[in-house]
Amino acid sequence: MGALPVFRWRLAPDGYATRRQLRALGLRPGGQDVAAQLERPRRRRAPLVAHLYRLDLAKPVRPMTKAKWAALAKANTARRTCPHCHRDAGYVIPRTLGTCVPCFEGEAVA
Repeated sequence: MGALPVFRWRLAPDGYATRRQLRALGLRPGGQDVAAQLERPRRRRAPLVAHLYRLDLAKPVRPMTKAKWAALAKANTARRTCPHCHRDAGYVIPRTLGTCVPCFEGEAVA
């Protein structure tokens, strides 16, 4: 097994893409291994690394099924429901607070 080719930031050849770039094209890695790396040098720290995948081996994104949409809706509802007052907060409750803002402010005052 050989080492991965390493390219400097913004100098990767055509035919490679990151996960985000693949997703923007409606593709996914499809089980392929990382084909190359991009490295962005930084001062006094380790370089930033981005993994690259081959475009010719990428597969189309799988479509969302009704069950997946339902599971996603249920998960988002759970993130919006306050565990203290059990109401839908109307926004995703921050993990740092753990409750909706009115419940958090009520606990801070008491």
